[in-house]
Amino acid sequence: MNAAADNAVAAEPGGVSFGREAWRRVWGSRGARACLLVLAVFFLAALGGELAHAWYAWRDATPPWQAQDLGARYLPPGAGHWLGTDGLGRDVLLRLVQGARIAFQVGVVSSLIAIPIGVLLGCLGGYFGGKTDDFVVWLSTTFAAIPGLLFVLAIAMVVGKGLLGVFLAIGLTTWVSTCRLIRAETLRQKERGYVRAARALGFSPGRILFRHVLPNVIHVALVSFTLRFPAAIGTEVFLSFLGIGAQGQPSWGTMVASARLRLWQGMWWELAAVTAAIFAVVLAFNLLGDALRDALDPRLRTAPE
Repeated sequence: MNAAADNAVAAEPGGVSFGREAWRRVWGSRGARACLLVLAVFFLAALGGELAHAWYAWRDATPPWQAQDLGARYLPPGAGHWLGTDGLGRDVLLRLVQGARIAFQVGVVSSLIAIPIGVLLGCLGGYFGGKTDDFVVWLSTTFAAIPGLLFVLAIAMVVGKGLLGVFLAIGLTTWVSTCRLIRAETLRQKERGYVRAARALGFSPGRILFRHVLPNVIHVALVSFTLRFPAAIGTEVFLSFLGIGAQGQPSWGTMVASARLRLWQGMWWELAAVTAAIFAVVLAFNLLGDALRDALDPRLRTAPE
């Protein structure tokens, strides 16, 4: 059954839409449900942190996660501070929530920069071929040949320290893998029967590409998003650890940088909390990406149950 027939079946009153079927596949996996739960907890924490940050910024008041209390330095986890305090007496849990806010900002914004670039170039190169494909391959190969970390550091230093530099640095350097995957899938899709039928009916290349081919390759972009998101978080943590990323904010990278200095003295809770948070988010996204790939792959749409 080709893709056009699949779409027709999905549109029938008695049929089940592909989106609903894909969701059923994902939700049917216990591992995927656990990953969604973990990500939902961090997303709600990030959303709450964003609202709190906006509230204190509007009031022009010092937020509690920045308030210093030297009399409460290095308190271990307890009733008053569930994850303890840092070297300036600041609550680790509150700073961890703010770190989740920054991490999700970086993951979303950088993915919204990288994925559209990769999808657009991959579709154009894969469908039109010829000089267009040669240019796309040359551009992606050129970007891939540049050491990624050095490129990220260069962009961040040119734009300036802060989250804007992180957004642009990660977004403009991580589109290559998405472009290659989309290009390969577009090359496969353009030889399918539904594309040849659309050409025979006289449809324009733009209509064929964006209304017929793109919906059948978009699953690659969705899976790529689940892989790019944790990679972007890891890059931001590294940049903030070096002092290039978030400035004056409790990023997970800055928390790691400050916590490591006191680890040898037995103050382990801040570093442990940040490490556990990063591990949980990255693992959940990777496992969810595997589940989405299995659910959204067109080759599995008609697979027997």
